[in-house]
This record gives sequence, structure tokens and C-alpha cells, in this order.
Amino acid sequence: MNRPTVGFALCASYCTYKDVIEVLRETAKRFNVIPIMSGNAANTDTRFGTAEYWRAEIREATGREPLTTLAEVEPFGPKKLLDILVIAPATGNTIAKLAAGVSDSSVSLAYKAHLRNARPVVIAISTNDALSGNAPNFGQLLNRRNHYFVPFGQDDAIGKPTSLVADFRQIPDAVAAALRGEQLQPLLI
Repeated sequence: MNRPTVGFALCASYCTYKDVIEVLRETAKRFNVIPIMSGNAANTDTRFGTAEYWRAEIREATGREPLTTLAEVEPFGPKKLLDILVIAPATGNTIAKLAAGVSDSSVSLAYKAHLRNARPVVIAISTNDALSGNAPNFGQLLNRRNHYFVPFGQDDAIGKPTSLVADFRQIPDAVAAALRGEQLQPLLI
């Protein structure tokens, strides 16, 4: 039996990478995974680790070099390379781009290219402004056809009252549910 092919796109919410990479490993056990990184994710050293360290972790988890350029992800649409696209962590910047139809990064172009095939997208949010400046953008995506979300909640309601973060551990189950056309529940945790 052929395993579905999952595009797994990482944006620049560096503080979540340890958890996301762990789940990426689990996802790669259940599905064929093509890793994608935004330019910032692929090239920025932070207090959470160097860009090369995270690229190496992704290579080890998936057995593939992460795609990082527009040219590398553009074929997703015309060649129908993905059964499903996961964006995790989905930052506020990326959420805004997806809502507005901006495709100027490897992640946003992968999304645009994948959507032309009317196949599912799973979004695992991680942003400090989901309940403030980015709320309208996030709301738009919540209502789009073929869009599914990894269950999410506030990660620090007192210290960061407008922040939302997905429960990344639920990504593999959210992918399986989305492939059946179902939203994993409960959505709010």
C-alpha cells in the first residue's frame, strides 16, 4: 500500500522547533514526507539553535534535504506531488500571507501551488498575535475549504494573552483525519 505524501513546511517560530522536529520524525514513520523550510527558517541562527543544526535535524528525521526556494516548491501544483500539506509551525507572518494570497516564500508558494489541486492543508499555528492583529487572517483560514487545523490553545494566557499555539503532538492524527476530510476534534484545547 502506498503511503500518502506529506509536504511538511516549517516557518520561523524557532522556539517550537524541538517539539516540531520530534513530531516530524513521527510523521515520517507514517507518511512519505517532503520537508520544506521558509527562507528565514532555513537561514537564521537564533538562541534556539543554528540554521544548519535545524536543517540537519530535518534531514535526519526525513532522509531528505529540506526544500527552501521558490523554484523547488513550484512543481507541487502542476506535478501534483503532495497528497497533503502541513504548515507547522505556522507563524503570524505566514498566516497573513496565506490569507492574503501572497506567495513570496517557499512555504507560501508551496501552499499556493498545492491548493490548485484542491487537496487538504493542515495548519499548526504558533504566533503571539493570533488573537490580536492576526485574528482576521486566522479567521479567514479557519473558514476555507480543505483547510484543517491541529488543535490549539493559549500557551501563556497571562504572559501572552493573544498568543495561540498548536498541540504539535497531534499533527500525525490531524493529517490522517484531514486525509479523510475530517477536522480533528476538539479543535480548542
